[in-house]
Amino acid sequence: MAQEHFDRLTALDASFLVQEGPTSHMHIGAVTVFEGPPPPFDGFLDTIRERLHLVPRYRQRLTYPPLETGRPVWTDDPAFNLEYHVRQSALPAPGSEEQLNKLISRLFSRQLDRTRPLWEMWVVEGLAGGHWALIWKTHHAVIDGISGVDLGTVLFDFSPDPPPVEHPERPWLPAGRPSNAKLVASSALGAAVTAVRGLRSIAGLMTHPHEVLREVRDGAEGVGELVLAVLSPAPRTPLNVEIGPHRRYRAVERDLADFKEIKDALGGTVNDVVLAVVTGALREWLHGRNVRTEGLELRALVPVSVRAQGAGAELGNQIVAMRGPLPVYVDDAVTRLRVVREEMDGLKESKQAVGAAVLAGAQGFAPPTVLAQASRLNFSTRLFNLIVTNVPGPQFPLYVMGRRLLGLRPIAFLPRDHALAVAIMSYDGKLSFGLLGDYDAVPDIDIIVAALEAAIDDLLAAARAAAAQ
Repeated sequence: MAQEHFDRLTALDASFLVQEGPTSHMHIGAVTVFEGPPPPFDGFLDTIRERLHLVPRYRQRLTYPPLETGRPVWTDDPAFNLEYHVRQSALPAPGSEEQLNKLISRLFSRQLDRTRPLWEMWVVEGLAGGHWALIWKTHHAVIDGISGVDLGTVLFDFSPDPPPVEHPERPWLPAGRPSNAKLVASSALGAAVTAVRGLRSIAGLMTHPHEVLREVRDGAEGVGELVLAVLSPAPRTPLNVEIGPHRRYRAVERDLADFKEIKDALGGTVNDVVLAVVTGALREWLHGRNVRTEGLELRALVPVSVRAQGAGAELGNQIVAMRGPLPVYVDDAVTRLRVVREEMDGLKESKQAVGAAVLAGAQGFAPPTVLAQASRLNFSTRLFNLIVTNVPGPQFPLYVMGRRLLGLRPIAFLPRDHALAVAIMSYDGKLSFGLLGDYDAVPDIDIIVAALEAAIDDLLAAARAAAAQ
């Protein structure tokens, strides 16, 4: 699907707008570090201009129908200015990791301006070793990190000398702002399309009753499991406190081969190992906060893509949230991994994801005020202690303007009353953890970083000991 002027936001994308508040920012991003020297800034802007037509959403802003008669639509920004969205910065000598993290923390403490296209980027020079970085910041309503329809996809090259990009025959000219009448009509049309899809489902019931009834049954069971989860909120911890707008950011990078070695020797998947490592780090951190962990199991909100096979080019977020286990009550690292693996296997066999997808689909027909309440229920902050999202990245080098990408560090977001989020992404043989914490609630975020490193080392030592037997 092409990104068109006047596209209506999906129900899930609109829910990300509803859930945002002055202290709970719904932007996500990454830090990408490149070999030097940095490109000339004007040349970098020209490179983006040459490719921006491939991602029209990055020149579009939100437009709201009158009287909340429907979900917002994406419309071309008549005042689009690339220099507003792409900024230049530099670190003072020595350009340390600590200095870069402070800059990231400040940039992610500010909300995006909803009157403009919902993204920003910083070119950061002066990193130690002659390196430079890009800091990416995009609203969750624009991209989910799975569909591949984002600026990074068209900006990264597979070689230092990429083929030229095809340009449109005519320069970009923004479409005019739609009238209120057209916005209302679009909302009515969207509701009609949803109704037609419902009729098609009824037609499917008539022609393939057994298949449709099975899907209905699975959906009903999944919604039931979600309702039971709502009735059983996550335990209250120092992670679940009122937060402010300011952030702290840290990153941990390790070899992806270490995680594969652990799962090969001890069982499970790389994602199981990641969750076990996060569990071990949080256990140590909680002990440092004098929190008893006996019998305590935290819950992680684990985003899962429900994008159909071969649907990578479809727009809008197609993810649902499952509640993954973090058994901080387990002392032994190997036992902790086994418990995580067993509980994740059970979760995958459950119908939570199906139920969440049913609710997301039902929201497509809901008026905005009802949608707002439904989205809060589906994304209730009472159900989880922190976000832990793991996105697989490319395992080969990427380049920007001939400069090789050396490292990629993801950045998640903090929902209301959640003081920590952990994003994980792999790239070219490395696995990076990005930790985003509330500035006031998690002043000891470096303790979590150290505990994360130690948890990886513990499992790696156990894996090598098991392999040597």
